Amino acid sequence: MTVALRTDNLDALESEAIHIFREVAGEFDRPVILFSGGKDSTLLLHLAIKAFWPAPVPFPLLHVDTGHNFTEVIEFRDKVVDQYGLRLEVAHVQEWIDDGRLAERPDGTRNPLQTVPLLDTITENKFDAVFGGGRRDEERARAKERIFSLRNAFGQWEPRRQRPELWNLYNGRHRPGEHVRVFPLSNWTELDVWNYIARENIELPSIYYAHQREVYLRDGMWLAEGPWGGPRADETLQARTVRYRTVGDGSCTGAVESTAADIEQVIAEVAASRLTERGATRADDRLSEAAMEDRKREGYF
Repeated sequence: MTVALRTDNLDALESEAIHIFREVAGEFDRPVILFSGGKDSTLLLHLAIKAFWPAPVPFPLLHVDTGHNFTEVIEFRDKVVDQYGLRLEVAHVQEWIDDGRLAERPDGTRNPLQTVPLLDTITENKFDAVFGGGRRDEERARAKERIFSLRNAFGQWEPRRQRPELWNLYNGRHRPGEHVRVFPLSNWTELDVWNYIARENIELPSIYYAHQREVYLRDGMWLAEGPWGGPRADETLQARTVRYRTVGDGSCTGAVESTAADIEQVIAEVAASRLTERGATRADDRLSEAAMEDRKREGYF
């Protein structure tokens, strides 16, 4: 008698991600993991640690720091790096601004300014595979992405050059100067991420849970005061109970009003939501209908 094996969804997603990490380790010479301290990159690192345990993670970490990140997240990033004895490369956007390679935007946001420091750092360090925490459920442009996403010598994404990925076979071939972006979380949803974080008891920055913060309303989003500017003359700071569904540049990352103070409450809230975290809280994705796809073609994740 044959018994059908029932595989838990989270186990299947974990197994796929670990397989991808090991494939990259065997196929590429100089991989790197993008790590900002946000929930997706923290999950990515957790899976990398599992993939190679008890050996250390064989790749360095890279963070493109806009200088407009939330203090809680940067402190968490550094704590995790110290805890696991990891190597962290930080590309500071401010350095590119100071030497004239970049100029501040009129709207104050630095999120679109990450592309040049990212590509320069990839080129300088000869990274040939770059792990990111992008998921297909986040945004329409990311839904088109393969798990192994080939980038040309200019770091640009060309949809027509993406390769089929049948039977979990990944083609990492690339010419000198090109590199591959790798997305082990492609098939995860936001709810999968939170359920796995709960199951594995993964620590996250405190701002992912409900807390009191001074915020102001702009274009339907609650933004925090910071070095990026704001509030404007017609905007008023208000004390609200909020949490962040995603973290990034503070000038364009909004909070959501929430009383979800623990992971069970967050999971219930996410399960009831009909908007992805980027759709609900990222102003940079609202710049145009194709804002994310335009940035991806330039070399952004």
